[in-house]
Amino acid sequence: MNQNRALHFSGPYEHRPLGYDYNFKCHWAEVKRGREVRSQNTEQYYPPHPPELSQHSISDWQAQPEAALKNLFHRQRSKALYLEAFFRVVLILYGEWQDAHLEVRYTDVDYFVFSDAATLMANGKSPYERSTYRYSPLIAFLLIPNSFLHHSWGKFLFSASDLLVGFFIHRILKLRGVPEKICTYATMIWLFNPFTFTIGTRGNCEPIVCSMVLGILICLMNDRPSQAAFWYGLIVHLRIYPIIYALPIIFVLDPLHFRPGKKPTLVDWNSRSSNSSWVWHNSKITYSHYIRNILTSIFTWKRVVFGIISASTFFIFTGFFFYLYGWDFLHEALMYHLTRTDPRHNFSIYFYHIYIHYEHEFSILEKLIAFLPQFTVQLVLIFRFALDLPFSFFLQTLAFVAFNKVITAQYFVWFFCLLPLILPWTTMKLKWRGLACISVWIGAQVHWLMWGYLLEFRGKNVFLQLWLASLLILAANTFVIISVIRGHVYCPLFKRLQEADPTEIVKHD
Repeated sequence: MNQNRALHFSGPYEHRPLGYDYNFKCHWAEVKRGREVRSQNTEQYYPPHPPELSQHSISDWQAQPEAALKNLFHRQRSKALYLEAFFRVVLILYGEWQDAHLEVRYTDVDYFVFSDAATLMANGKSPYERSTYRYSPLIAFLLIPNSFLHHSWGKFLFSASDLLVGFFIHRILKLRGVPEKICTYATMIWLFNPFTFTIGTRGNCEPIVCSMVLGILICLMNDRPSQAAFWYGLIVHLRIYPIIYALPIIFVLDPLHFRPGKKPTLVDWNSRSSNSSWVWHNSKITYSHYIRNILTSIFTWKRVVFGIISASTFFIFTGFFFYLYGWDFLHEALMYHLTRTDPRHNFSIYFYHIYIHYEHEFSILEKLIAFLPQFTVQLVLIFRFALDLPFSFFLQTLAFVAFNKVITAQYFVWFFCLLPLILPWTTMKLKWRGLACISVWIGAQVHWLMWGYLLEFRGKNVFLQLWLASLLILAANTFVIISVIRGHVYCPLFKRLQEADPTEIVKHD
């Protein structure tokens, strides 16, 4: 719904900001924000200010209602951040108690691996002396205070990154002109998600990765591609999966959006349209022409600089740690994730095939065939939605996880952090299409977990049923992807320079 539209009731009318539905008979005129009151005899119908405002803000509301409303939501968001910070501290303390008194630990098993690797690094040894440590040494380095300060240091660090993700979500939406109320609600979807706040408090490092992904978007939106390139090279070093964002970033760094000495203009939330190709409407440049222009003029200044900085960052960190830790680092932190075949049960449809043929050495062709569906889906999504960069990131991440050879629950947080960025542009209502997506996705997870419980804790031979449940999860993810695409209002991140001609821009750069 457009933020300038108002609700209708019978009776006298006066303009009020969207979202304040006083429970009395009145009429909200369809007027633009900031217009004068059309009727002066309205005090008998409602109070002159929202009841949520404190007494010291009443004068501000009467003078500047929009500014007062913005301050109200700012205070609500700040309170929510403090509440969530306190709640995460409580969860960390509770986790300490559960680990000490209950058989099932609250702390993620990877956190113990991180801590052991950090202790080894603090003692001048290789973190890869700890078996199953398959991450960049940077993670172990960040957790060195675990060995001399407190063993929960890493949990507080990851939880702080979790809160930083919420701040970045709000920042990105505000940069795109989304109203404060919607920004606040979208941020709450991340902060109050039970899955996301348990990830950090259990000691999983994914919130750091999520905050870096959102930081890259903010850098691009603020016309700082060099900073974005540095963080992009670093995040690919930490976790390989963000390599899937390379092509859409290259597409966005186009002369039709970026000109020397001129900051790119973001498309405002209010200018969104139901026409998915609206950006090309009444334009001599068609979408196919635009894609051909990108492919034939790939080496523009912005793109070359981004490629050089990101590649240099990646190879500097990788080369430095290779010098320190040798082939153990290269294999465990990088090559392992490219060739990983996990025979243990997981959400992927490939696990059963890998389990049956675990002693069989898979050929290069077999490994490539497993990547083919994933690669194909990525290309389709990139070439169709790359200019709507946050939406492209979300779809790519969800599809990458859905078609991956190994899927664990921590991977879900990769696209959960991007979900609030696309909600202001969806036409899906929570009732019923939104509930259908949520129910199908959660139902598939619960169904799989039921069979996983019978296998792992009851020792029953239900591998076939578990594999069928994995197929159901793939179907659920596919259903969500299609539903989200159908309900999304396509909105490019940057405005195309109206006066630009592709040929002239290429020559200029």
